[in-house]
Amino acid sequence: MSKRKRPDELRSHRWLGVNDLRSFGHRSRLRQGGYDAPDWAGKPVIGILNTWSDINFCHTHLRARAEDVKRGVLQAGGFPIELPAMSLSEPFVKPSTMLYRNLLAMEAEELLRSHPIDGAVLLGGCDKTTPGLIMGAISMGLPAIYVPAGPMLRGNWHGEVLGSGSDAWKYWDEKRAGRISEEQWQEIEGGIARSYGTCMVMGTAATMMAIAEAMGMTLPGASSIPAADAGHPRMCASAGRRIVDMVWEDLTPQRILTPAAFDNAIRVHMAMGGSTNAIIHVVAMARRAGLSLDMKRFDEISREIPVLANVRPSGEFLMEDFFYAGGLRALMHELRETLDLGCLTVTGQSVGDNIKGAEVYKRDIIHPLDDPVSREGATAVLAGNLAPRGCVMKPSAADKRLLKHRGKAIAFEDYNEMARAVERDDLSVTPDHVLVRKNGGPIGGPGMPEWGQLPIPTKLLKAGVKDMLRISDARMSGTSYGACILHVAPESFVGGPLAFVQTGDEIEVDVAARRIHLHVGEEELARRRAAWQRPAPRYPRGYGALYSQHIGQADEGCDFDFLAPLGAIAEPEIH
Repeated sequence: MSKRKRPDELRSHRWLGVNDLRSFGHRSRLRQGGYDAPDWAGKPVIGILNTWSDINFCHTHLRARAEDVKRGVLQAGGFPIELPAMSLSEPFVKPSTMLYRNLLAMEAEELLRSHPIDGAVLLGGCDKTTPGLIMGAISMGLPAIYVPAGPMLRGNWHGEVLGSGSDAWKYWDEKRAGRISEEQWQEIEGGIARSYGTCMVMGTAATMMAIAEAMGMTLPGASSIPAADAGHPRMCASAGRRIVDMVWEDLTPQRILTPAAFDNAIRVHMAMGGSTNAIIHVVAMARRAGLSLDMKRFDEISREIPVLANVRPSGEFLMEDFFYAGGLRALMHELRETLDLGCLTVTGQSVGDNIKGAEVYKRDIIHPLDDPVSREGATAVLAGNLAPRGCVMKPSAADKRLLKHRGKAIAFEDYNEMARAVERDDLSVTPDHVLVRKNGGPIGGPGMPEWGQLPIPTKLLKAGVKDMLRISDARMSGTSYGACILHVAPESFVGGPLAFVQTGDEIEVDVAARRIHLHVGEEELARRRAAWQRPAPRYPRGYGALYSQHIGQADEGCDFDFLAPLGAIAEPEIH
């Protein structure tokens, strides 16, 4: 443990503790807000970055939870200041919240840098808010603790348990096939999301909250608590108390986020059957921490760690059930022989200390290593002439017959073309075809939207087909399922090989061999490449133009090149 700071060593002391005209101005404005010297004098100033908004129902409760955090900060002798940050409401933000993850990361970093903040509590949970907030906190380098929003309660329809996302895709296909009515569809719409909180399946939100905990950035067990559970505000207050001590201890993300911590997070991701989106976010967070993590590490660990969490879309249950089964502490206890238990966490203690005594209460939900839900890895990274820098797949959520498959492509240049075609009764398609969707990547999407779960053509749905091979440079919702190959890098929009696929080409996939191959000769590919013209930029100005000029590809974490760790930024001058 490092030496505890003195009050005059606090970062906020430069704003509030100096006897000069500038500090007079700062203190007088605090008094304008009704505060007085006992509120701040000699105390750590804790910035509470809150991603609450009226249109983000994953975060509806964070307005109240910020007050719980403040309560904890005050109890521990700190001075809490709430700062609003971009909410990134996954269902509503178009074309994709992924377009704005880095903007949130920039905002988080600059909010902390430009204000008299000594430590941060990060309130998020909806998909991109977890990595965005943590990326900003890593780059800023202040003590920080992440508070996950938690999953919503289970959905319900006609006595059936509904999972957000996963059952939306399932019943939409049932409606397209004519097996449920419009009235039933409306009933499902009213029953699938019954409380505030994030998606309650193992989508990107639940995956990233679990990864944050596995990395050591949350309190033990924090990621599993349902948003509506009384344990959630108690956890928030505990986080408020803990961040004050973290400031005195100077416990920064750089001390926590080691290569071993990221390996722990990836192992947990695999055991959870987590979202493929996590790969992009974890790579980005690691690179912010100065670590050269790449997709290959995910594939290596996927071969070692089976799926233990029986949670949709890879399993049967929902996150509320997972919590009752013992939550992430219990799952990590099952994984303990594979984890680095000595990794430091925000508690000031090790991973091993944090999971000590954890138990599994429901064995049908959290399985042991020797009896997994699926021995197929949660994630496979494939490579070949169609994806020279890799692409990803979730084998545990795919029809097993498609894990080794060769079929003819039906290629689509854009989303609208695809959407029209799959509804046509005269579309020439069989279950063995491979649907290919181009121009869905970081620049081409733009923002790499969740278009990767290409819809199965209606004529096949009516015939009872549930899955087929689908390939794109887009992402897909972590709540999705099926034989979808995603994140093809480099993307088609910049001239990656996916751009040259034509209908009728044969594509071969062998997941066990981690291989994807386009059966087109090199001479023909060269001819197509020479004839190809790069599409016009999506954005002529503004943030979108900045994004397009500086965004990295999927295998690089889709971060901006100018946000890479290029050296410390000087503290702001206070004049």
